[in-house]
Amino acid sequence: MQGNDIMSSANLLIAGIYQQQDDVAYYFALRNMNDSLLNENIRLREQLAAYSEVDTLYDSTAAYIKPIDSTHFVKYADYTYRSAKVINKSVNAVNNYITINRGEKDGVRKNMAVVSSTGVVGRVVHTSAHFASAISVLSKKQAVSAGLKDGTVGHVTWAGYNPSELVMNDVPQQIRVNIGDSVFTTEYSFFPPNVLVGTVTKKEMNESKNLQVLYIKPATDFRRVQYVYVVENLMTEEKNNLENNMNQ
Repeated sequence: MQGNDIMSSANLLIAGIYQQQDDVAYYFALRNMNDSLLNENIRLREQLAAYSEVDTLYDSTAAYIKPIDSTHFVKYADYTYRSAKVINKSVNAVNNYITINRGEKDGVRKNMAVVSSTGVVGRVVHTSAHFASAISVLSKKQAVSAGLKDGTVGHVTWAGYNPSELVMNDVPQQIRVNIGDSVFTTEYSFFPPNVLVGTVTKKEMNESKNLQVLYIKPATDFRRVQYVYVVENLMTEEKNNLENNMNQ
């Protein structure tokens, strides 16, 4: 675990180099990226409007959205979303990380959740002034509390070999699960609730336990993800204070 933390910290030290390399590719793909971000902002506005919450994004009908402007964020219930660009990532290690071009000066803090336009990504573990690294759900040590449509709650983990497959163990035998069913985060997760984790692609029976094992395709394509949102839970401090007082 110490080795993984050292590797993650090293990502922050060389993040400036990644940024320079990434800027070259970014220049040539700028039009497609802007279109992608514009569509993402529109989707968020529609979702926010459905819940009658506050949206502080710039008008998504604008002809140009500057994707690396840290002033772009939305408030959704008790959460604030800050946009960020992925400038480095891994998918084949035992514990995988992403590096983003947002840091402490942008309001990013350790343990904040990271999501993409399609689903969960990971949790911030290291920050510097202008960059942060997050451990992704493609990690042995990053389980995610998740639930099925009937309310069944469990934990989604990574098997450690295929970035396109997560696993949900110990699902009761009597729970009816169909291929294609969605799996979402729960209120017990560090993620906001009801964020898509992925969809069920296969199920097996663990005969020794009489429990089901579900195989899940992640909602986020970790090989191709370019933009993410860092999610701040505005109620975390109050919740932690309350729970700490209860334990005294």
